[in-house]
Amino acid sequence: MGKLKALLFILLLLAIGLLYYALSPVALPKEPFDFTLNQGNSLNAISRQFEREGLLDEGRLFSLFARLLGRSNKIQAGVYQLDHAVSKMELLRMITQGNAGKSQMKIIEGWNFRQLRTALDANGNIRHDTEGRSDAEIMQQIGAPGENPEGMFAPDTYFVAAGSSDVEFLRLAHRTMQRRLEQAWQERDPGIPLASPYQALILASIVEKETGAAADRSMIAGVFANRLRKHMLLQTDPTVIYGMGEKYRGVLHHDDMTRDTPYNTYTRQGLPPTPIAMPGRDAVYAALHPANTDALYFVAKGDGSSQFSRNLADHNRAVDEYQK
Repeated sequence: MGKLKALLFILLLLAIGLLYYALSPVALPKEPFDFTLNQGNSLNAISRQFEREGLLDEGRLFSLFARLLGRSNKIQAGVYQLDHAVSKMELLRMITQGNAGKSQMKIIEGWNFRQLRTALDANGNIRHDTEGRSDAEIMQQIGAPGENPEGMFAPDTYFVAAGSSDVEFLRLAHRTMQRRLEQAWQERDPGIPLASPYQALILASIVEKETGAAADRSMIAGVFANRLRKHMLLQTDPTVIYGMGEKYRGVLHHDDMTRDTPYNTYTRQGLPPTPIAMPGRDAVYAALHPANTDALYFVAKGDGSSQFSRNLADHNRAVDEYQK
């Protein structure tokens, strides 16, 4: 009987300790505080991340807490924002339910800024403080005056406070892209023909629009890297389409390819002046880690993949085979 009482007393102490831990607040390094949970990250990796970022004092305790509650395999990837201190229970609920007390907003890889603005305006869970503003005014609002908005917002799933401003959402997505781009630039392959993170973003946006086939991204980046080194025209259709704006009607004609715009890479050498879309992580990685290839050409095969060629004769044969 005495052993049973002792066991019950120990269990009671453990329950009190668990409750105390669950209700104790996390320490926000700053307000608002945002963090990104990547797809496939384990609970232990996320707990270590929280510890590194100053959100938790001891990540292992948070991992144990999540496992005791059976939530270790329910982590939802995305970008989260905390605008006030929360308990560890609330933090766990947020990252395992994704939208607990939050408004969800997605930026899709390959969107341009006009498409992002349209999606924002259609979201009824956030406040529309950018409505009627010009692109330049919006960039001023988010604290990035003078920046061109194209490509500057990271594709991901975001969780922000319901009823918060679209300005705050854009500021969060902009910060996220800046962090990702800077980290990717620091880890770039040596010898790539790019002079700055912004040039990497431009190239990544072209790679994003050129293919949806993951296996081809680094090869396409390799082709463009080779053409840049050789001072060849990039000759990529997506930049021409972007330069046409609303004049594009779904088909490119010969006149479109020869009509000069700042984005026509058939008439102008080098990269276009800005990104043409918002590139995802994989496209950014490919731009900074291009395949080691001697290919200079590629053509779409019709199944989502591309055929790569080292010389113009082989390329023309591939065009005949796959497009004519």
